[in-house]
Amino acid sequence: MKSVEEQMALIRRGVVNIVSEEELVKKLQRSLDTGVPLRIKAGFDPTAPDLHLGHTVLLHKLRQFQELGHDILFLIGDFTGLIGDPTGKSETRKPLSAEQVASNAETYKQQVFRVLDAEKTTVVFNSSWMNLLSSQEMIRLASRLTVARMLERDDFGKRFHEGRPIAIHEFLYPLVQGYDSVALKADVELGGTDQTFNLLVGRDLQRDYGQEPQCVITLPILEGLDGVQKMSKSLNNYIGILEPAKEIFGKVMSISDDLMWRYFELLSFRSTEELSQLRQEVEGGQRHPMTTKKDLAQELTSRFHGQEAGQQARDEFEAVFAHKQRPTDIPELDITTEGGELGLPRAMVAVGFCKSNAEAMRLIRQNGVTLDDVRVSDEKMVLHKGNRHLLQAGKRHFAYIKLV
Repeated sequence: MKSVEEQMALIRRGVVNIVSEEELVKKLQRSLDTGVPLRIKAGFDPTAPDLHLGHTVLLHKLRQFQELGHDILFLIGDFTGLIGDPTGKSETRKPLSAEQVASNAETYKQQVFRVLDAEKTTVVFNSSWMNLLSSQEMIRLASRLTVARMLERDDFGKRFHEGRPIAIHEFLYPLVQGYDSVALKADVELGGTDQTFNLLVGRDLQRDYGQEPQCVITLPILEGLDGVQKMSKSLNNYIGILEPAKEIFGKVMSISDDLMWRYFELLSFRSTEELSQLRQEVEGGQRHPMTTKKDLAQELTSRFHGQEAGQQARDEFEAVFAHKQRPTDIPELDITTEGGELGLPRAMVAVGFCKSNAEAMRLIRQNGVTLDDVRVSDEKMVLHKGNRHLLQAGKRHFAYIKLV
């Protein structure tokens, strides 16, 4: 195993916060001294059948812990999925059925091992211990947190002050997530920044049950293809890990150059030193950003579809890109918008490519529009201020556009 200093350098990469570093250093040193690996926990509720790159930020960090020699506990929240995670929600969400949870959980098991090493991962379901708790034990668990503490959560507090309903069962969610850490005797738990409250509840409950409190590591929420909002299937700005290889490659190629470095930091298996060198070469003009983005797209595509598929996706992309007939004097056009975003059809009208929104939407439906060399299929696509795009409408209209 690497030294504590070497492990901490890798663990810190891309994280938002560690509670606390001092405790984690002690745990790592004890692990080195005893030869007993740490138990690293991360939970995923199977609320949707497919995972996207946003989910893999957490998986990537788990993979790093695996490579450092620690035990990974991949928790599928089939019990908490029945409650419904209220995190970030302005209203009570509808719980999933047991059938939906079971079906989604099965697909999760198949997908996570495209990132994690199956032989070094223990998959656990929190129903295996939560279903064993008696009603009395559940009441005792509920007695360990106060309503005042629950209202410290931003979403609960906001809903309370706005007079929006908070169902009693929603208070159970952070309690159950915290109890998972007790049941698993977790040394470290990982989660997104939006899960901070729940992760800290785990520390409190472990103390109450006489265990050493887990360290908490929070990771950033990955921005979607728009570079603004978090990656989400509902926002149609996501890259699904089960999408075809050429789709993954093309979508990665559509992100901005600035966002590319964010994806490198959070998703690439390249070392920190290698990424630093890459960035220096791009900023110094020794390396073209498009070549670097192709490397990223190939790495991510290969991860989910294999090396051969990753290379083939790159070859196909380069073949199409190399043979595109386009003008050599493509205009640079700024589009003024009062807000921070603008629908793609309106942008096409603003630059004179179409006479009306209806005409622009019709052209999109006819597969006649590409953005950054990726075919647009969503007529409701939204562009965001500050991002520069290559827009092509039909065979003759080209422009580099930017919302200002």
